[in-house]
Amino acid sequence: MEPQVQTIRDAAVRGEAERALHGEAAGLLRRLTGRPDAEFHDGQFEAIRALVAERRRALVVQRTGWGKSAVYFVATALLRQRGAGPTLLVSPLLALMRDQVAAAERAGVRAAAINSATSEEWYEIEARLAADEVDVLLVSPERLNNPRFREQQLPGLLARTGLLVIDEAHCISDWGHDFRPDYRRIATLLAELDHDVPVLATTATANARVVDDVVEQLGRDVLTLRGSLARESLRLGCLSLPTPRERLAWPVAHLGELPGSGIVYALTVSAAEDTAALLRDAGYPVAAYTGRTDPEERERLEAALKANEVKALVATSALGMGFDKPDLGFVVHLGAPSSPVAYYQQVGRAGRGAANADVLLLPGPEDAAIWRYFATASMPDPGRAAAVLAALGGPDDPPLSTPALEARVDIRRSPLELLLKVLDVDGAVRRVSGGWVATGALWRYDAERYARIAAAREAEQRSMLEYERGGRCRMELLQRDLDDPSAAPCGRCDVCAGPWYPAEVPASAAERAAGRLQRVGVPIEPRGMWPTGADRRGLAVKGRIAAEERPQEGRAVARLTDLGWGGPLREIFAAGAGDREIDERLLEGVIATLRDWPWEQRPVGVVAMPSLTRPRLVASTAAAIAERGRLPLLGALDVDPAIPVAGPGGNSAFRLASVWERFSLAPQLAETVARAPGPILLVDDLVDSRWTLTVASRLLLRAGAPSVLPFALASVG
Repeated sequence: MEPQVQTIRDAAVRGEAERALHGEAAGLLRRLTGRPDAEFHDGQFEAIRALVAERRRALVVQRTGWGKSAVYFVATALLRQRGAGPTLLVSPLLALMRDQVAAAERAGVRAAAINSATSEEWYEIEARLAADEVDVLLVSPERLNNPRFREQQLPGLLARTGLLVIDEAHCISDWGHDFRPDYRRIATLLAELDHDVPVLATTATANARVVDDVVEQLGRDVLTLRGSLARESLRLGCLSLPTPRERLAWPVAHLGELPGSGIVYALTVSAAEDTAALLRDAGYPVAAYTGRTDPEERERLEAALKANEVKALVATSALGMGFDKPDLGFVVHLGAPSSPVAYYQQVGRAGRGAANADVLLLPGPEDAAIWRYFATASMPDPGRAAAVLAALGGPDDPPLSTPALEARVDIRRSPLELLLKVLDVDGAVRRVSGGWVATGALWRYDAERYARIAAAREAEQRSMLEYERGGRCRMELLQRDLDDPSAAPCGRCDVCAGPWYPAEVPASAAERAAGRLQRVGVPIEPRGMWPTGADRRGLAVKGRIAAEERPQEGRAVARLTDLGWGGPLREIFAAGAGDREIDERLLEGVIATLRDWPWEQRPVGVVAMPSLTRPRLVASTAAAIAERGRLPLLGALDVDPAIPVAGPGGNSAFRLASVWERFSLAPQLAETVARAPGPILLVDDLVDSRWTLTVASRLLLRAGAPSVLPFALASVG
């Protein structure tokens, strides 16, 4: 047969096979969507063909709502029909997993999820896998490093895997706006896969740098499918209001005018909780959704929003990737995320299945300070890393649990866990049964790389400020920050078509917001337990703190992160701010806090904490409280200046050890508090770990004080 004829026939056969595959895939798509007329979007079938027919690795970068999940569910069904094993889908969030399991069931794809919330169900899932009754297994990236799962279950699962899917793949890259160290474990996963197992990575928020990084990690012969990221359903706007009062009053006045139900984003937990309380007081059915919300409550709130039982969830970034409500009508931000890419990801929750949705940003001057804190939170500190590695010792030393390790290094639990993840994916430590061990591999702090990442974060912040200024179409700017070559003016945003939102704030709403902002009084819960490892720091305490050595619940005027009083307090406690006497405005907040404090018995005297950094502030506050409350100022605790001050951020055992012997009572003050007929008000400037107030209160109580009421101007948490 002539070569040319053979080529033509081969092409015809391939064409017929592709048409057959397309027809089969289209039938599955219609089953998934429930629409008999459903057709593939540009790029969907190309991705499916690459996975099923060519067994390739593919990266799909497409806008939210494009249908990335349809690609992997249809591909899974096709591969399973051809005898392939189950799909392993790495998914970052519980909300995302819940929605994906439900979507899989609609497509006739049998799905199961294994994560921290469902780990007890593993035995049932394992039995279903053995019986070949699972088509898609969803796992959290953190699960990949669970010792039992990694060593006993994952190898057999990988040997049977028919398709690996990495959802929200920008999390792989530490250039991504939501980098997660656990996602870096996927590189190891890829290396352990058979070469003929197809791999799909998907994301809606990856610029060119992130795409290049993900492609490099995916390895060989990667097909990149990238579409326009324009969201035609979104009407973007940005309204800069002069004061926190007006910014908070805007949703009070106008939330009911926004279409359907939606999300109001805040940058901090306290801002989300305060805003939700204000909106509820104004009569709106809303709820707060933050990192502090219990998993069961999160699931209930997500269901309530989907069912339009609430007008909005007031959320932090805890409600982000993967939450799927196609008819979500609006997204409002009280404060801006630190980058246009992160902003695009959050506003992408709206208008996925609706013709129109409203998106409004209400930026605040305090945003930049919050950005600076989070910009380097995931980057390892070389000094802390060295301390962790030294504490773990050599590869033959027994493992240390996280609490045991925390007692040996001056790092709090959350940042310690994050650092261990980074060291783990870098190969310097390994999680095993019983805790963590050092591998013996040399770890080097890649200063150059982290400097480049920090510079990239700063550039993103500048771009976010450009977005706020509104010199260019807002959708176009978001697309350009995502390196979308199709970026063009949208014709709908407030830059292109003029403001679509009301800019005025009625006086009644402003007064209501002002009332919330002026509220004072944050509880200071007394410590109930001595920290694990205190005995290793030379302190003869452990277990529960005796009730007779424990203060009562205290009060601070506000948190540093609060919307109202947080602003002036952040100025007072800002790095480099000088010591000064309390001003009249803050004193009004102090007096209001004391007035509203529901104590069982009014204090009978005031004692000041000694301060090495703000002695004038603390002394003047204690004196003003004594004068206004007509209470005796009993004096101040003595302090040993030779004992070094522990910096913020350390763990409990170290913080307690640093203050254990720092304070003492002069004989005259000890005699005075012992004769006191009621509670002593103990005044400090800033409360963080609460160990300073715990130790000082214990001193007063052991000297004979009937009880102690701790008070501080501000609370860190």
